[in-house]
Amino acid sequence: MDSYDIYEQYYQRVKRFILSSVRDEWVADDLTQETFIRVQKNLETVQDPSKIASWIFRIAYNLCQDYFRRQKRILSNECEFNETTGGLQEAIAQKKLEQCEMNGCIQKVVGILPEPLRIVITLFDMAELSHREIAEILETTVDNVKVRLHRARKKLKVLLEERCAFEVDERSVLICAPIDGDWK
Repeated sequence: MDSYDIYEQYYQRVKRFILSSVRDEWVADDLTQETFIRVQKNLETVQDPSKIASWIFRIAYNLCQDYFRRQKRILSNECEFNETTGGLQEAIAQKKLEQCEMNGCIQKVVGILPEPLRIVITLFDMAELSHREIAEILETTVDNVKVRLHRARKKLKVLLEERCAFEVDERSVLICAPIDGDWK
């Protein structure tokens, strides 16, 4: 399989996975592009072609983790600056506004999940990877992935029941709306 075929086969799934992780379209585009650049540069190092999907998603996962580390340092530096200028409250208010602007109740609730649970549910449900592929990406066991997925779904159900109101509209479409505006 050449890099073009890989790109065609995995691009949308990788992009959805990254977007669900970083929640920023521009950043997701950049990280997706970087993922496939690394795939192309290192494709010859893949020893087992049956594990290509988990290898690609491991690259994407690592790039997301690098992005979060950079953002944490940037945010830390901004908070230190804001504290010295008295603007910490403004930075917190801006962050809350950005969080409230995320679309969709369910996507917001998934975002509330702890990172280990959020990542496994995203890889399984959005990226459509198998338990084995997720285990390889996260460098854990298949049983651990199954446990995390079970816990993620259980926690997601509780959070949805607490934070969202579900009703069927006049078109018989299930609608999810926040019970209140508090998305801590």
